[in-house]
Amino acid sequence: MSWRHDHDVQARPADARGRAGGRLARRGGRPWQRGTEQAVPRDRRPGEALDAAPGGFAQRRPGGDAEALDSEERNYWAFKLPVQATLPTSSRTQLTHPIDRFLESSRVARGLNAAPRADRLTLVRRAYLDLLGLPPTPAEVAEFMADRSPQAWEHLIDRLLASPHYGERYGRLWLDVARYADSAGFEYDMHRPNAWRYRDYVIQSFNEDKPFDRFLIEQIAGDEMDDRSDETRIATGFLRAGPRVLFREKDNPERRFDYLDEILGTIAKGTMGLTVNCARCHNHKFDPIAQRDYYALQASLFGYVETEVPLAPPAEAEAYLATVEEIATKRDRLRKEIAALEKPSRERLELEQIRRRFPDHIYRAASKPESERTPGEKMLATQVYEAVNVNGAEIDKVLSADELARKRELVAQVAALEKERPKPLPMAEIVTDGDYRFSPLGAGDDVVSCPKCRIPPPFPGGYLHKGSGRYEVPPSYFLIRGDIESRGSQMKPGFIEVITYGSPPTEISRPDGHTSGRRLALAQWIGSPTNPLTARVIVNRLWQKHFGRGIVATLENFGKMGEQPSHQALLDWLAVEFMNRGWRMKAIHKLMMTSEAYQMASAFESAADSKSDPENRYLWRFRAQRLDAEIVRDSLLSVGGNINLTVGGLPVFPFIPKDILVSQFRGKWENTPEGPEAWRRGVYVYQRRSLPYPMFDTFDHPDMNITAGARNVSTVPTQALTLLNNPFVLSQAKRLADRVRQQAPDPYTQVDQTYRIALARPATEDEIRIGADLITRQSLESFAHVVLNLNEFLYMR
Repeated sequence: MSWRHDHDVQARPADARGRAGGRLARRGGRPWQRGTEQAVPRDRRPGEALDAAPGGFAQRRPGGDAEALDSEERNYWAFKLPVQATLPTSSRTQLTHPIDRFLESSRVARGLNAAPRADRLTLVRRAYLDLLGLPPTPAEVAEFMADRSPQAWEHLIDRLLASPHYGERYGRLWLDVARYADSAGFEYDMHRPNAWRYRDYVIQSFNEDKPFDRFLIEQIAGDEMDDRSDETRIATGFLRAGPRVLFREKDNPERRFDYLDEILGTIAKGTMGLTVNCARCHNHKFDPIAQRDYYALQASLFGYVETEVPLAPPAEAEAYLATVEEIATKRDRLRKEIAALEKPSRERLELEQIRRRFPDHIYRAASKPESERTPGEKMLATQVYEAVNVNGAEIDKVLSADELARKRELVAQVAALEKERPKPLPMAEIVTDGDYRFSPLGAGDDVVSCPKCRIPPPFPGGYLHKGSGRYEVPPSYFLIRGDIESRGSQMKPGFIEVITYGSPPTEISRPDGHTSGRRLALAQWIGSPTNPLTARVIVNRLWQKHFGRGIVATLENFGKMGEQPSHQALLDWLAVEFMNRGWRMKAIHKLMMTSEAYQMASAFESAADSKSDPENRYLWRFRAQRLDAEIVRDSLLSVGGNINLTVGGLPVFPFIPKDILVSQFRGKWENTPEGPEAWRRGVYVYQRRSLPYPMFDTFDHPDMNITAGARNVSTVPTQALTLLNNPFVLSQAKRLADRVRQQAPDPYTQVDQTYRIALARPATEDEIRIGADLITRQSLESFAHVVLNLNEFLYMR
């Protein structure tokens, strides 16, 4: 295998197709030089002073600007552009892999000895679990073992990377970053019927090996790209994937800024490893991120609104919407007539309920004509009328015969109209630019306040820009101390100064004029080779999945409060290599997995190494890793022989006991009947924020309300109890036993076959003896259950 040591980052013109502009050249390990252009200039108010601040950088006064950052602030390793240094030399002439050269250099300097190569059976199981999140079948193990060529390991990696199940495994990890869920969260936890389309977009993008810079741009500004499509519009679901309350931002302005803060935090942590949220109310206390940088970023996103679009050709979509609108108009007219017919009887029955249930002063306020109520009585009446309920059957009892006959006639006409409604078009939940101040009424708005008391904006406009002329972004402001009532100066879009090199555009004019191009500019700045963090962060995340610990252990914090890299030169070399290879992740997977470091044994003990490096920071052996929650379930289904490997589609609802569901008064969970549909992979399990699937929760599934660059790994009693007692685990143990019984006639061969299916290796003589004894004394089901409880089954070793 040969390796390139000289690289060029090709100059790429700025456009809207997912490629950031700017010119950078890099050869032979020489550092990337900052261009002659200065960072985007900041206007400073006359006479504005600077104060000293914790963290050693200039403290900007509220609403003000700072002088240029000094060299010390830019000199922090993560804020400098990565350098692909010359590979370290090695006394081992056969050590040619770049990763091993860097790691060997660190180990030699510390007197550490590397573990030997793992056996091939261990490696094949490691590769399958790592890249696909599935254990290999006995046939797949046999195929690898039969390939005795020197390239057998590379052939295996190539085959796994080409599998459609690769995208399910690594796409799931990006969904952690995107805080993806199928419900909205908070107390109502509303169902999001089309959220799954974003999940499928992510899986497809990973399977296609989409360049990561393009992948990021599609998710932040897919609706603004020159070659936008249904796919890129669905991608913007990334921005709205976080939790949402029921009520409109228009009537709850603090929600608008909370959502913007949540989106900024997700983008910054997920793509650049920065905690920009810390600069919402004041300058960042540890990193040189000014509060003004925060509000410049917010201005880049401020025009965003959430909407839905049909996934159909324009003519078909327009015809569908016109038909639906016509039916809705007729239906609403009929419903108004029904409401008018019922009104006198409804009001009389509601007042009777209020008189029986509430004190006299409340009854008096409710019984007044609306025009005679004080503002306080209007609010009180609104709340009281929400608390009473008069159903249609009660009204029917007090209607006259003629009124009842007319009502039934109108109800029949409404039902006939509903039958004329065309089959719904597929819809996508997207983000685009608009004006949140004109947001339409939605579910829950009627209970926020008196709808009739709302004052519309004193200027013309609309939620989405559809007419002639260019779209104008609603003004955004510097908020003093983060208080929405304390506005400073109006903000223009911009970026984080300390990591901005050159003069990237902050707006990219869009030909149709329907959006601002600000999000596109932000996305291109993040996905640019002149951004020092983006490539480092994603490469570090891939390293963490393959090796169990990131080169920077704090995956979401590359700032000064994060951990320092254990191998900075290696991280920078990989980041530049990643960009040079077109930002394609599959090439980096293969690069990491073909290293000797990845192929080392985990079952290796060295007293000297353990004393010198007890945490294995310098990789003297492979770090065994507990399987992710979804992989635990998928592995159980796989060895049971009944996993459904269909890719994509609607979410499924594995069984949750009724005693758990009964306590959940809101939200959606409809147990999928036991069978192939319920046996789909874990990535397709419905993600409900208020009720995570219990088995996933037990095995450290991340919180769906916040971005998660890495998953916590705990060892708690409930995990062992789940594997021992959970009905799903017991059913899969029985299915495994049935599968083995069909393939092996006696206890001795049954033990061996169980090990080959569950652990991808033959059983040893001692294991066969002990296992056969257990089968004889108890049952094959009991033995299968024991094997599924082994650490070896639960870990990638």
